[in-house]
Amino acid sequence: MPTYANARNALATTPLMLMHATCSADTVTDNPYGIAAVWAQGDAVAKGTLLILILMSMASWYVIFTKLIAQHRMMRFERSTQTTFWKAESVRQGADGLAGGNPFRFLAEKGLEGAGKHEGLLGAVDFNTWVTMSIQRAMANVQSRMQDGLAVLATVGSTAPFVGLFGTVWGIYHALVNIGMSGQASIEKVAGPVGESLIMTAIGLAVAVPAVLGYNWLVRRNKTIMETVQSFGSDLHAVLLGSAKSNG
Repeated sequence: MPTYANARNALATTPLMLMHATCSADTVTDNPYGIAAVWAQGDAVAKGTLLILILMSMASWYVIFTKLIAQHRMMRFERSTQTTFWKAESVRQGADGLAGGNPFRFLAEKGLEGAGKHEGLLGAVDFNTWVTMSIQRAMANVQSRMQDGLAVLATVGSTAPFVGLFGTVWGIYHALVNIGMSGQASIEKVAGPVGESLIMTAIGLAVAVPAVLGYNWLVRRNKTIMETVQSFGSDLHAVLLGSAKSNG
């Protein structure tokens, strides 16, 4: 027969068992207002907005990774140029000793091309000025190539929050319309769809923040690289002027 103590212990542990069962049931229950619900219940505008945010995120990450690889190659070219170019006997030999895709070889070849064209009508322009213009145009070309893709990051960082906000406003509008048509305005009928619509704003911010951080980081690295390019251009200009004076 059950004793009084056993009965008392059973009564004491029953509330704990009920609480554990309730927590387990709550844990197993899926959230009906997640991203999957936004896609399943959204109309063409909501789905299109979500796809646009996904494409913007993919584009920004693609630009970040590709620009990091390009900057790493640029730094490697700069190190190889410092070790091989200035040890050559002439600018022509130094340029030929660099790799084909090396931007510093491009600068050297443009400088040589500008120095070789200083004849005829171009001879009326001072040699120093003409070589300076040739090297500056080449450096501007290199800088323009280094900035390719950064406009994508700037666009994504500035527009993604507004795209997400548009998705939220559109979702809230449809949620309120559906609630008004059903005639049920209880808290569970309002809070769920409205909270579901706010996911779009969160996604927009999640897309914009990496794009802005990546843009600022890449711009700073580009400035550091361009300092080395400008230094190389200045040294190249001095060497070309010295070669012209010695030949003259």
